[in-house]
Amino acid sequence: MPIFDAPDGTGLAFHARGEGEPLIVLPGGPMRASAYLGNLGGLDAHRRLVLLDLRGTGDSEVPADPATYRCDRLVDDVEALRVRLGLERMDLLGHSAGGSLALLYAARYPQRIARLALVTATPWALGWPATADDRRTAARLRAAEPWFADAFEAFEAWLDGSGDFDPVFVPFFHGRWDDTARAHAAREEAETNDEAADTYGGDGAWDPEATRDALTRLTAPVLVLAGGADGGPSPALARRTAGVFPHAECVVQPGAGHYPWLDDPEWFTRRVSAFFS
Repeated sequence: MPIFDAPDGTGLAFHARGEGEPLIVLPGGPMRASAYLGNLGGLDAHRRLVLLDLRGTGDSEVPADPATYRCDRLVDDVEALRVRLGLERMDLLGHSAGGSLALLYAARYPQRIARLALVTATPWALGWPATADDRRTAARLRAAEPWFADAFEAFEAWLDGSGDFDPVFVPFFHGRWDDTARAHAAREEAETNDEAADTYGGDGAWDPEATRDALTRLTAPVLVLAGGADGGPSPALARRTAGVFPHAECVVQPGAGHYPWLDDPEWFTRRVSAFFS
């Protein structure tokens, strides 16, 4: 488990899995340890995955200044990782909230991006959050599931602000609510730094207009991957995100939720490895 120093001296860890050319992976959550990514459904058979533990998560140190958990300030940590690996340009994948970090990095360092993949990434950095209607529409696709009735009632309450987040509706974030998904979801609380998550998108983190403008000049190819059963982002929002870039494609993984490598590892690995090959 290699450790390197961020510009402010915070010790950051990354985990390497597989062989071959490195693919830098930024985790979501926000601020969840990279362990939840596993080997991305077997993607490590095609590329050497370099999974960054963001500061204050996983095996990385807690910073002296908690304000540095803000997403725009984490861009410097990603750049420090590139330098540590000795890469002139890098292939980069951001999942979920990590997609906004990848967007900010690409906007600030476009010359350092070889290829960029955004996997079920809600584009907060572009000023486009997932809407409650997007999430309701996706949730209703699961109406035949035996757990739907209780879960949807609690989900509606959370979406309209009358209820708190409730584990009963976690199945809506997965395309298949099986033992693998249950085990994955059960680890989330222990793997997430809640203080850091609250700061990640805090005041000043986003400058959507400037970010969108910068990304129109990104020459690298971009893959935007959405799950067909995911509401945040919905496939429509993913297509809107792809439209920002001059060289982007949007693909929708059938039946997948927010963690598509769990729902159909073969489909996910085949499509993503082809993009990065």
